[in-house]
Amino acid sequence: MGDPAFVVPLENVAVKYSLSYEDVPVEILDPQDGIMLSQRKYAEYLPTQARLSDQKVAHTPMEINVMYKNDDGDPLAEPTLYRRLIGCLIYLTITRPDISYPVQVLSQFVTNPCQHHFSSLLRIILYVQSTINRGLFFHSTSSLNLEGYTDADWAGCPNSRKSTTGWCMLIISSLISWKCKKQPRISKSSTEVEYRSMSAACSEIVWIYRLMAELHISVDGSTTLHADNTSAIQIATNSVHHETTKHIKVDCQYIQEHVVDQVISIRDIMSHDQLADLFTKVMTRSRHQFLLSKLMLLDK
Repeated sequence: MGDPAFVVPLENVAVKYSLSYEDVPVEILDPQDGIMLSQRKYAEYLPTQARLSDQKVAHTPMEINVMYKNDDGDPLAEPTLYRRLIGCLIYLTITRPDISYPVQVLSQFVTNPCQHHFSSLLRIILYVQSTINRGLFFHSTSSLNLEGYTDADWAGCPNSRKSTTGWCMLIISSLISWKCKKQPRISKSSTEVEYRSMSAACSEIVWIYRLMAELHISVDGSTTLHADNTSAIQIATNSVHHETTKHIKVDCQYIQEHVVDQVISIRDIMSHDQLADLFTKVMTRSRHQFLLSKLMLLDK
């Protein structure tokens, strides 16, 4: 179960229905060396939405080594509040990718949430309040280089044993695109789930290239796609399909085609430097802070 410090009785929480997304748009700040996107004003309404008066501080959005299952304690008597708060947090991920993975995990239980899920949801809100001034920072520079990071959490879902795809794209070392999504099929191989994640990241790179071409913006060189699974990288750079890769042959050929065309170049990276970890798993406080600094998620 969750940390008792973050368990809030449901009777102490109510919902306020007056706030709409259009009332609080994304804020654009103008620091000296770039711009910052923030939803601080919207985040300030979250405790009001939940009538949460708790002033505790949460340094990470989710506890480590905690499994979230379908039948995880007593079901909530009124799940409407849970669903509404999930919707608010999904909107907040526009500028707060640091809560994308926890929100993705808890959004799987909107049909039948339990008290444990609700307590974890309130922890995310406490984390947002503890980092209310955080936003996405974009450097101002003339050099445009696109790079991507891709990762996967093999069989991480305790209910279905499906894996989670995570990737992120950066331009000028600033985060512009990211994804955290459960894969539709169960895989017996960690290499397979890593490769499927690489294929999804490759599709995003191609889309960004086409968008920038329409805007008459040229990207400097090919895009480096960072991955930390050696077996998946070897498959991507090997034009010979073996018997064990027939079931992912389409993904293999798709990635290899763009490698040959020099749209992407795949580079092995140490797990410690894998920025996509933020979108596939829960981390310690120190690891969480390290990735936020690398992804330019800063406090103004």
